[in-house]
Amino acid sequence: MLKINPIKLIALLLLMCVSGCEQSAENGQPKLTPEQVSLGFFQAIYIDKDVQKAKQFVAADIAEVMDHYHIASAVQRHVLGLSMKQVTMSIDEIDIDFFRKFTDDVTVVVKMEGLKGGRKWVDDRTIRLHKKGNSWVIVEILPEKGRIEG
Repeated sequence: MLKINPIKLIALLLLMCVSGCEQSAENGQPKLTPEQVSLGFFQAIYIDKDVQKAKQFVAADIAEVMDHYHIASAVQRHVLGLSMKQVTMSIDEIDIDFFRKFTDDVTVVVKMEGLKGGRKWVDDRTIRLHKKGNSWVIVEILPEKGRIEG
């Protein structure tokens, strides 16, 4: 006979309920988490090299600055302060509560590994997101704290 811990069962049911709520759709598209918005933005700039695609993840004032620089390499250099190639990225840290519905502001640290000037480089960038309606938008790219390793 299978013995199930009731606390684990309740936790599993609660997790399924919360994740079901996270997938509420708007215009047929599931809403993106802060992690997905963050990685989507950096992927658009560093991998796809598509400023227009990246603008969907940012607030209007940041989009306006990005329009000024036109191309992804200029956005990397002037907006993010980090020109890199062959980039892989991951979420290094996120400052958010477990249930997310009580938080409207989130800080995310994205770790990036790739080549800078032809040499291996590991760095991170910290961004702040704000919840507008049912979606998250990047409202600030925080000043860099420095290089992790090189």
